[in-house]
Amino acid sequence: MQNKRHTSSLIFKQFIKEEDTPFDKLFNIWKEIIVHTSGDVDESFEWLETLDQEYQLTTPEYTLDDFREDLKKKGYIKDDTDNPKKGGMKITAKSEQMLRQSALEQIFGNLKKRGKGNHKTKHLGQSLDKTGEYRDYRFGDNLDNIALTESIRNAQINNGIGEFQLTEQDLVVEETHHKSSMSTVLMIDISHSMILYGEDRITPAKKVAMALTQLIQTRYPKDSIDVIVFGNDAWPIKIKDLPYLQVGPYHTNTVAGLHLALDILRRKRNTNKQIFMITDGKPSCVREKDGFYYKNSFGLDPYITEQCYNMAAQARKLNIPITTFMIARDSYLMEFVENFTEANQGKAFYTGLQGLGEMIFEDYETNRKKRIR
Repeated sequence: MQNKRHTSSLIFKQFIKEEDTPFDKLFNIWKEIIVHTSGDVDESFEWLETLDQEYQLTTPEYTLDDFREDLKKKGYIKDDTDNPKKGGMKITAKSEQMLRQSALEQIFGNLKKRGKGNHKTKHLGQSLDKTGEYRDYRFGDNLDNIALTESIRNAQINNGIGEFQLTEQDLVVEETHHKSSMSTVLMIDISHSMILYGEDRITPAKKVAMALTQLIQTRYPKDSIDVIVFGNDAWPIKIKDLPYLQVGPYHTNTVAGLHLALDILRRKRNTNKQIFMITDGKPSCVREKDGFYYKNSFGLDPYITEQCYNMAAQARKLNIPITTFMIARDSYLMEFVENFTEANQGKAFYTGLQGLGEMIFEDYETNRKKRIR
């Protein structure tokens, strides 16, 4: 009887990417445009019309009107009932969430959601991640961490098998890694210089903010992230409002931004706290106690910079490090940032717009791994 030999073979073929639908092609472009237009749907379609004329994005079978209707049907845009006379459209909460996720995937890569509180530190404490090492039980230890097998073994050795007794001296617990949580305030400069000199700096800053907030909410849900903006004054903005963020005819009141950031972090219970500041300009404004705004756009005003250094030192006393992401590279501004960083004992990065997101992500990942005391 002959044995039959079963063989299997692999067939290799050239990979053929599935074609995007007409909607998908336009949708990928629209997602970028709607961030640049700060959530203005009507303006985004004006951009699309211009691009369509130059690059023939649509066909007679699928027009921009069809795309607009599909966006509406899929729940990405809706009638602007707040301004019914204008008859325009606005983006929905679904779009706001989609833009944050899109920014996360674009800047930080496609990060999968992990479990809660992924902030492992090198310090030992109470959590669910066991190290495999044991120590004697101490009053106050979590009973869930008692190693029963090892404790019973100790009881048998110490007290014998005949009359079994388990005492506190027999108990051992398994060490665990402490999981910390992080409270972060992200400060974004919205002074007029963020769109000066033909360079759009606010859109990359918005994308970074959307990506970072989405990262923290999905991957580290025990962490907190607050976003504030600063111009002549400083104020917090809601995460859902990030796509609509715009610059104004403002000077740069860095002191107001830092004051608000510290005020927010003082109310947080987390032991790990930090401030990220994205700016491209020098501090040029402070508000006096009588409400008067002292402004000086020419050079570095010592009256203003000294107050910035004082705020940096105050944050240092509160064990709150400040990481400055400086978009500009002027030598005199770099000198200010160096002095500011020294007063806080924080960090500073001098970066262009490209790579800003990755740099912030890497710094966040580094900071979350260590215990800030």
